[in-house]
Amino acid sequence: MSNLHGISVDVERVDERVFMEFKAIGTLTHSDYEKITPQLDEALSDIKRPIVNAYVDSTDCEGWQLHAAWDDLVLGMKHGKKFNKVAIYNDSEWQEVISRVGTWFVGGEVRCFDEPLEALSWLRE
Repeated sequence: MSNLHGISVDVERVDERVFMEFKAIGTLTHSDYEKITPQLDEALSDIKRPIVNAYVDSTDCEGWQLHAAWDDLVLGMKHGKKFNKVAIYNDSEWQEVISRVGTWFVGGEVRCFDEPLEALSWLRE
């Protein structure tokens, strides 16, 4: 288990369309969510009807601390309905189960992929 942890976010926006790319590493903490929440809020703040597609690479994610899991839930409830498609690239069954729970808070479609190019291709459809 590594002490390295965090979530990186890259946001691209063209008019109402937003593409977000997330990379989760290690065991996520409350401070990780404190860093990314303002980025997401800012990226979506002035768009009336955003169409958000997101790519999540969770292959190096080892889990969440309890407070971070709560932060993830709150973030999902706040912005989840704005998401059109979420492609999750991972290589473990537990992450796939967790991602199914996340579908409860996302307005669009969520799919898991074991190949990154398949995930990105699906987002472009």
